[in-house]
Amino acid sequence: MIEYLEQTVFITVFLFFGFLIYRRCKTIYRNILLGKKEYNSFNSKNEKMKNVLLLALGQKKMFKKIIPAILHLLIYIGFILINIEVLEIIIDGVFGTHRVFASIFNGSYHYIISFFEFLALLVIISCVFFLTRRNILKIDRFQKVELFGWPNLDANIILIAEIILMVAILTMNAADLSLQNINSTNYTKTGLFMFSNYLTPLLSDYGESKLIFIERSAWWIHIIGIFSFALYVTYSKHLHIFLAFPNTYYSNNDPLGKMKEMPEITSEINLMLGLSNSDEAKGSVINRFGAKDINDLSWKNLLDAYSCTECGRCTEECPANLTGKILSPRKIMMDTRDRAEEYGKILDQNGNPEIKNFLLDSYITREEINACTSCNACTEACPININPLEIILELRRYVALEESKAPNEWNMMFQNIETNFSPWKFPIEDRFKWNKENE
Repeated sequence: MIEYLEQTVFITVFLFFGFLIYRRCKTIYRNILLGKKEYNSFNSKNEKMKNVLLLALGQKKMFKKIIPAILHLLIYIGFILINIEVLEIIIDGVFGTHRVFASIFNGSYHYIISFFEFLALLVIISCVFFLTRRNILKIDRFQKVELFGWPNLDANIILIAEIILMVAILTMNAADLSLQNINSTNYTKTGLFMFSNYLTPLLSDYGESKLIFIERSAWWIHIIGIFSFALYVTYSKHLHIFLAFPNTYYSNNDPLGKMKEMPEITSEINLMLGLSNSDEAKGSVINRFGAKDINDLSWKNLLDAYSCTECGRCTEECPANLTGKILSPRKIMMDTRDRAEEYGKILDQNGNPEIKNFLLDSYITREEINACTSCNACTEACPININPLEIILELRRYVALEESKAPNEWNMMFQNIETNFSPWKFPIEDRFKWNKENE
């Protein structure tokens, strides 16, 4: 009767978290599609898969900083592989079995679990290292103003949660081995586990009932922790664990200096010059030039925002930020994601929202976008090919083309280009006079 009760509770918890995760993923998908459908990528499928394998899976760009890269890779591989054990736990929870894979793998089962324990230990060590870097060593890129408050707490919560989950695995295995040693019912012999075996002396004074309580408690903490972690990740910057793969797949391999064209400008000019008919113009309604809010950006820009790891490598390399300007490419991505979340919540509440806030001004200031030098250092530095510059350029295009409020220095340059075909004040025929004078 108790076994059936435990199965019922497990299935209920599993379905409950499954429903919440599904609903949250559906919301994120909806929010990403608030962006425009236009997306230009001429990469072949081979190039796209190469990006996924090298950048998302292999974490190639991370290895510019070798020690954090290795530790991050250990956490990533360790957590993914260890969670293969979650499949066994789910099967045991649904069908009321215990270590169902032990009978399948026979004599090799304890080697598999020992390997998982080795990875769990590496994950614990790596998480402690990252907590130390963030909170004690206070690495500069983790001390920027955009990380104050929730973003910094979010990073610490994830690292501490991963440590708790790994400790729960080791505790569960140690209690399981202790129960095997006293021939407890339902705890069949599996062989010794590499690391939890050394924890069994700590449990030697406990009787069977207490050991079962410890083993079951650790089992439940681990599985509920995994379910909670999966749900929490969808609200956290650690959503990049999953979105890094589609984001790198759809990233563009064009040279970074190649800016995205504005087809709406081309369409308008063609219409003015009589190169396109009015029927074609009617088919392409232009709301505005550039971007004022998230629905003026492309869906790929919003996917970038949701994929951001908040690692700060972009801001660390940004020359504007390094010279003391307030521009932070990381903040650009965080603000874009926050605005998408806000807009989505308004849609959920009202259906047809009354827009009071916008991405420009309400989240990202004009001083920030004007500070950008368009050097692409942020895009080059990003481990998963996020492009903050595209968002900045779209916001600047809106200010220049829709509001005519570009800085005066820029307006002078625009006027020179229009009249002299160059950024300088001199006519094109006068620009090489100095050469003729020296002949």
